Parts: sequence; structure tokens; C-alpha cells
Amino acid sequence: MSVWNPENVTDVAESVGIASLNRDLAEHLARDVEYRISQVLEEALKFMRHAKRTTLTTQDISQALRTLNVEPLYGYESTRPLRFGEASIGPGQPLFYVEDEEMDFEKLINAPLPKVPREITYTAHWLAVEGVQPSLPQNPTQADQRSQELTAKGQSANPTLAAMGGNDNVSVKPLVKHVLSKELQLYFERICSAIMDENNDEYRIAAFTSLRTDPGLHQLVPYFTQFVADKVTHNLKSLFVLTQSIQLLDSILDNPSLYIAPYVPAMIPSVLTCLVGKHLGSTTSDGSTAHYALRDFASSLLSSISRKYGPTSSTLRPRIAKSCLKHFLDSHKPFGTHYGAILGLTMIAGAEGVRSLIIPNLPAYDAHLRQGLRDESRREQAEHVVLALIRAIETLEQSAVVGNQSNGYPEGAAAKERLTEILGESIATKIVEINRPSLIAAVLEKELVM
Repeated sequence: MSVWNPENVTDVAESVGIASLNRDLAEHLARDVEYRISQVLEEALKFMRHAKRTTLTTQDISQALRTLNVEPLYGYESTRPLRFGEASIGPGQPLFYVEDEEMDFEKLINAPLPKVPREITYTAHWLAVEGVQPSLPQNPTQADQRSQELTAKGQSANPTLAAMGGNDNVSVKPLVKHVLSKELQLYFERICSAIMDENNDEYRIAAFTSLRTDPGLHQLVPYFTQFVADKVTHNLKSLFVLTQSIQLLDSILDNPSLYIAPYVPAMIPSVLTCLVGKHLGSTTSDGSTAHYALRDFASSLLSSISRKYGPTSSTLRPRIAKSCLKHFLDSHKPFGTHYGAILGLTMIAGAEGVRSLIIPNLPAYDAHLRQGLRDESRREQAEHVVLALIRAIETLEQSAVVGNQSNGYPEGAAAKERLTEILGESIATKIVEINRPSLIAAVLEKELVM
């Protein structure tokens, strides 16, 4: 039985005008194609081995075709690796394709023209006269030849010879593969299975305790980070998996023996997904508001990360705040996303961030919030957003310099009217119902100072 499908031969024959091709002939041609392909591959592997490589390239195939006196293929050789995309054409039917690079015609047209190449010129000189090399500028000197002999060549070259040849700045990148011991591999598998075991609480608690206390887990940190990223990406409908994934990151961050700073940028996307994700959990099994506990947990973890690693990374907090603000200002997002974004901004930016990022946008957000409060199906989620905004505004009270309402602040109807202008009708009404003068004074403090 031929490995090459005879139906492919029939399809090619029909494409060139041969309508009826004998079945036996198609099988013979398929076997011949299989033989030719294996012959080309054998020759290409020879070029690969002579080049001391373990990866077969398109250049090897082209050289093999030239060796077999076959016209080589054009258009498939590239110095950059091909990028493959995946498209789904149905359940369980992925389709892979080569992504084409998009070119902006405006940039292409306005780009400066390349320099005009120099004209080709020919000249002649004596390389050697009767075995003797004349001293010409075009010929290398003896010192140059000696330097070339001492130059290190290849990845396994001696760096001492490179230094003697004047190339002491040559960097040799060794081919090192990160290999885990069998003990660490077994530990990783047991921890992952224990964390995702919904029926064994004791086993799961022991796994988290081990992650918080064991000192020899440095090599497993990138593997746990990737594990969490995969689980969060593919299990957005399971609140249990999402919660356990965030708990895993929290346990690793609590371990005082681990150096986590290089892996924080890889952890942030998973935490942000659980904070401002559009749809977290299944509404049929977990309830419509069960995901708010997960968002609270993610916001506290994000706050811990920013406090611990924010001073060493000047862009960590601004990037998180920018992402949360973007989701808060998007009216097409559900209230769950707005709730997580408000929590994130409150935790990351503090009172100053609430005053400069959240409060100026509340009058415009009030119409969307009132619409959600009037809708029976979304009222409970909108109320969660109101509570999150109240918690954010309460941070102003903690940092305010005023102590009571007797310092020139408006009272009664005037205070409510001023609060409505600053916070919107929904939040202003809630603030008045709380009836806390210090909170009202904290909101109005900036207005009087200005």
C-alpha cells in the first residue's frame, strides 16, 4: 500500500485535462512520487548533516533538487520563520494557513527610496606570480592570514583562540536545554492534579501549603505560570478552575524563597482576565453573581503584585491602570467587567487615581448605570457596580484633610445638587442616603480648593 494517496494523482491529472486515469496507473505514479520525495529528502538530510545542523531547512531541499538535476522551487526560502494561523471550519476541524504580512500602501509609498547601488566595475590584479604573492593592496598580508588562522570558527570554537585573533568580543551562545529532574516533573504533575481536584479539599490545601513554603521550586515557576495561563484561557466558564488558578499564583507569590520578578509580566494577563473578563463562569450552574468573588480575589492579588513589584517596574502600575480604565469606559462591556475595572483602579491608583480617573467619568457613566438599575435582569449586577463605586469614593475620605462639614461646604439640597454634578444622579443619591458628612466633604474638597 502506497503512503502517497493515489487520489492526489487523480486530482492532478484532472487539473491538467486528463479526465479518466486508470486506477492502476494512478497507484504506480503515487509510488513513484513517494520514491522521488524520499530521494529528495535523503539528499537534503545529507546537506543538513554536513552543515552540522539538526533542523532541515528549505535551502537543504533546494540544494538536493539541484544535486538531482531538478529545477529548484522558488518563493519558499525566507530568513524569517513562517507564521501559521489557525481557523476553525467546524467542530473539531482546524485549518492551518500561512499568515500573509499586511503592508500599508501609504507607508510604502511615502517611505524613502533606497540608495542607488554602485555600478558594477571590474579590475584585475596579480594574486600570485610564479607562486610568489606580490605586495598589493588587494592581497592579504601575512599578519592578516595569521589572524584568520587564529579566529574562532563555529559554535564549538575555542574562545582563547578568538582572543588571540583579536576577536575577544565574540559571544558564543551554547545550545542549552532546560531539563527538569524526574522529581520536579513528578512534583509538578501531582501539584497540578491536586489543585484541580474538586472533590478533595485536604489534598488541595496541602498543595497550596507546599507552594507557599517549599524553597526548591525556582525551576518550576515558569511552568506554573504557563499552566495558569492555559487554564485561564481555556476554562473561562468554570469558576472553580479560575479560582484555583489565581490561588496558585497567590501561593507562589507568598513563597519568600522564590524570585518572582521576571515572571510578573507573564502573570498579569491571567489575573486581569479574571478581573475584567467579559463572561466568567456559567450562569446556569454558578449563578449570575458568583463571579464577583473571583473578581474581588483577583483585585486583591493585583494590588499585592503592584505594591510588591511596582517600585522596581515603572510601567507596571500605569499599564494595569490603563487597561482597567479602558474596560470601565467601554459601555458595551457588561457590568461585571465594569465592577472589576473599578476595583482594579481603586486598588492600583488609590485615592488620587479615583479622583483623577473614575470621578471625572461618572457623570457620563450615570446614564448607563441608571439604565441598568431600571432593568430587572441587570439590576443586581448594576447594584454591585454602585457598591464598587462607593468603596472607591470612600478612599477619598481616608485621604481627605477635612474633618467635618463646617468648613464652607454646601449642605442639604445644595450639597446633593453639587454631588449630582460631580458624581451623577445614581451615586450622588447613594452618597446622600449614607448621610456621612465627612464623605461628602471629601468629595467636595477638591472643588473648594480649586
